[in-house]
Amino acid sequence: MDLDVLNMFVIAGGTLAIPILAFVASFLLWPSALIRIYYWYWRRALGMQVRYVNYDDNYQFCYSYRGRSGYRPSILMLHGFSGHKDMWLSIVKFLPKNLHLVCVDLPGHEGTTRSALDDYSIMGQAKRVHQFVECIKLNKRPFHLVGTSMGGNVAGVYAAQYPEDVCSLTLICPAGLPSFTDSKFVKMLRELKESERTDRIPLIPSTPEEMADMLKLCSYVRFKVPQQILQGLVDVRIPHNDFYRKLFLEIVDEKSRHSLHENMNKIKAPTQVIWGKQDQVLDVSGADILASAIPDCHVSILENCGHSVVVERPRKTANLMLEFLAMLHSTGNSKKQA
Repeated sequence: MDLDVLNMFVIAGGTLAIPILAFVASFLLWPSALIRIYYWYWRRALGMQVRYVNYDDNYQFCYSYRGRSGYRPSILMLHGFSGHKDMWLSIVKFLPKNLHLVCVDLPGHEGTTRSALDDYSIMGQAKRVHQFVECIKLNKRPFHLVGTSMGGNVAGVYAAQYPEDVCSLTLICPAGLPSFTDSKFVKMLRELKESERTDRIPLIPSTPEEMADMLKLCSYVRFKVPQQILQGLVDVRIPHNDFYRKLFLEIVDEKSRHSLHENMNKIKAPTQVIWGKQDQVLDVSGADILASAIPDCHVSILENCGHSVVVERPRKTANLMLEFLAMLHSTGNSKKQA
């Protein structure tokens, strides 16, 4: 009897030990695999499904979605430089499940086609996003468009170029604006250019130490990230760093650097601007520039928050978006009744 009980505990212990050891091994030896598992788990937990769609048979878009289009506008979300669709999961967590959400990988990122012949300028990316929208027929009804950082630049240009598609717009720390005050990031770029070390772009880390520096640059909140996770984050990015360099040089080129500024007067949709007051990448003064140019513009400046608003203040950002959409909905109903 005692031996049977002992054998049962050995078998049970062995069964539990296998996933525990697998987790520890992944953390120590393959942290990048653990990061991929993390995103896979949260997508499933939040009900986000991944799909692929082709444009002209030779271009593939990868996106995730939840819900179906209904009486409320669908929401299309555009990530920032070197990001991907899963960066929105922290926001998705705080959005109602009855909203139709679509998060797409921008051109060259994650599961969307990467081609040396593609146009990665902001205007070129906006055209690609329009192709995606047409592929999944998202513009059957006007939708709410959200973009952060580089994705904010693309979103603003999209709203200006395809006004019939967009009923409202949320720009989170968007790029594409001139600044009267140089951010820490802009100063760093200038110093690197003067020292002719243009290969050391702060947003393209290749070591755990550089990754830690990038997180400090992008966040006001100081996250304590274990060395192994930093290594995993770097391992995930390194295979794509050549593309990121090419893309970065494209979007800071004269053709794209101030794309949002050049197009903001064409934005007719009600617009929400959310910006971290302590943003060290793109100076918060950009919010005033947008507010002065867009007729129906609502600005929210978040205290004790940096550039990574989506990560630092996900609940607050989600609530601000929902309040903005609710305000537009009530205003729309009032106009109908009048």
